[in-house]
Amino acid sequence: MKKVAFLFALAAVALVPTIAAAASSTGPQTVTGAKPAIEMRTRNLGKVLATPGRYGIYYWNVEKKAGGKIKCTGPCAVAWPPVYVKGTVQKHINGVMATFGTIKRGSKRQLTVNGLPAYTYYNDPKGVVLCDNVDGWFAVRPK
Repeated sequence: MKKVAFLFALAAVALVPTIAAAASSTGPQTVTGAKPAIEMRTRNLGKVLATPGRYGIYYWNVEKKAGGKIKCTGPCAVAWPPVYVKGTVQKHINGVMATFGTIKRGSKRQLTVNGLPAYTYYNDPKGVVLCDNVDGWFAVRPK
């Protein structure tokens, strides 16, 4: 019986890093149209735009070159979850230097910032932007 309890405890300890990693990863964010973004200061980049939950907002250069059309789908949208919107989006938000809107993505509406679809990065912790200028992904900076 002690051996079974020991093995169970060992398995539980082995799972802690996996559970912690999953808890720190972001999935798709849903923001309200009244306040879809904030300006956030980061240590490495200075001011960037973020969701009200303090997850950095990104755009993809591939979509910029495609005139703002959604190209990030499937596994791309898992690594770079779209920022979805509830309610009517205000074009300008007091204290945030950007222009907001939406684009239809399936049955949902995805936030756009300065005309480009908005995403977060799956492995970013709150308040940290890890992937600026990585594989064509850029943190959105205030205009």
